[in-house]
Formats: sequence, structure tokens, C-alpha cells
Amino acid sequence: MQSREYMTSNHTEIDYIEVLQSHDREAIPILSRAKEVALKAGLAVLLISAFIFIALPVASLFFKSPLDTTLRAMHDPVVTDALKLSLMTSTLTTMTVVLMGTPIAYVNARFRYFGKEIADSIIDLPVIMPPAVAGIALLMAFGRMGIIGHYLNAFGFSIAFTTLAVIMAQVFVSSPFYIRQARTSFEDVDLAFENAARTLGASRVYTFSHVILPIALNGLISGAIMAFARSLGEFKATIMFAGNFQRRTQTMPLAIYTAMQGDLDVSLCLALILVAISFVVIALVKMLTRRVYKNARN
Repeated sequence: MQSREYMTSNHTEIDYIEVLQSHDREAIPILSRAKEVALKAGLAVLLISAFIFIALPVASLFFKSPLDTTLRAMHDPVVTDALKLSLMTSTLTTMTVVLMGTPIAYVNARFRYFGKEIADSIIDLPVIMPPAVAGIALLMAFGRMGIIGHYLNAFGFSIAFTTLAVIMAQVFVSSPFYIRQARTSFEDVDLAFENAARTLGASRVYTFSHVILPIALNGLISGAIMAFARSLGEFKATIMFAGNFQRRTQTMPLAIYTAMQGDLDVSLCLALILVAISFVVIALVKMLTRRVYKNARN
């Protein structure tokens, strides 16, 4: 009798446990869906907040600068002089960076040598170094009383506070952007293509110019565009090493800083030009990057 009651009570407990487990199995998908909805909602809020935080200040430039005011400010000598100087120096800077950085990037991508890690770290240093530090470092090296500038000044050749100083400051801060991108592009080129060309009797220079360079070209152009954009927006290193003289060293960022003290319309006009150039740079880099990925898949 007791055994039958024990079996009955035990069977009841088992049924109760099974009911609880069935409820748990039904509750788990509901909780999972609730967590997923909460996660998506949180990510949506985060994405919208980031978008507003970035887009609102940029949109404010357009709202605070009417079209007629911007067009009128375009004829201001401060705007035209700064625009011409910035485009000229940034173009020369980009050409210098490409000519200097391409062989450096190729060597670092393909060869091993003593001190390679130190060389890579020094090349990347301007990316991390504060621009103000870069400016004072250039001044201590090439200024009139600098380590090298002292000897150049003795021969009547001065670099600091000249247009050449603007280019040197831009090269200093923008070269890592091109060299890093170029190195990655060269590393992505299959070594089999290079070995095949060398096996067929092609010289190293011919192989580089006719095999490796065309394959890595899109990445190199992307790096050059980023270097151009970085040099176009350089401010602190330029003002410390080259100064802020109209028609000679006053680039667009420096002109914005100067005009803010007296003519807001000129500052807004220059800012809109730089924003437009930034959009073009982003679009070109994305287009070239997409093309690189397509070629890699094919």
C-alpha cells in the first residue's frame, strides 16, 4: 500500500517537473526574441546617435552659410590665395610622397633586413605623434637654429617660414598614410606573379613596373588620395614650422583659423570647400577599395 502511494506521488512529481520543463522550453524562445529585439533597438539608437553627432555639425555649416554669401566669399583674396596655395602644396606633397614612399613600401613588403621593425615604427610615428610635436620637431631640425637648418642658414638658405616648409610639414604628417597603404597593396600581390616574371628572364625593375605595379595600382592610388587629403587638412605642424603668411604659407586650415577672428563668412566658405573635398576623397577611396576587392575575388 505504501509502495503504491509512493509510486503515485513520484509519478505526480515527474509530471509536475515535465510541465515546468515544457514551460521553460516555451519561455526560452520568447526570452531570446526579447533579447534580440532589445539588442537591435540598442544598436539602432547607437547608430542614429552617432550619425546625428557627426552629420549635424557638418550640416550646420551649410545652414549657417547661405549660397549667395558663400559665392561672394569665394572671391575674397584670403579664400583664393589659400585655395591656390593649398592645392599647389598638397599636389607637390603627394607627388613627393608617392615617389619617395613607393620603393620604401615595396622594400618593406618584400624584403627582410636588420632593423626593419624599427624602420616601420619610425615611418608610422607621425600618425601617432601630436601635430604640434611634429611642428616643433621640424623646427628644431630645419629651423634657422636647428641641427641642419643652422648649417643651411650659414649658406643663406632658410627653410622655416617658407612655402618649402609647408610642403615639408605636409610630407612629414601624410607620408605614413601612403606608405602603409602601399605596403599592404604590395603584400596582397601574389608572389607567384613576380616569380613567374623573373623565371621568364624579366629584370626586377621590369617585373616591378610591368607586373607588380599594375596589380597594386588601385591601392596605391587610394593611398595617394588619403595622403593628399591629410596634407590638405594639416594645421598645427604647418603653423609652427612654416608660420601663417598669406600667399606664402597660409593654407586653407590656417586661413580658417585667421578669418575666424574677423570674417566668419570667409571661414565658412573655406570650411565648405574642405568638406566638399573630403566627400570626394571618401567616395574615391571607397570606389577604389571596392574595385580592389572585386579584382581579388575574380
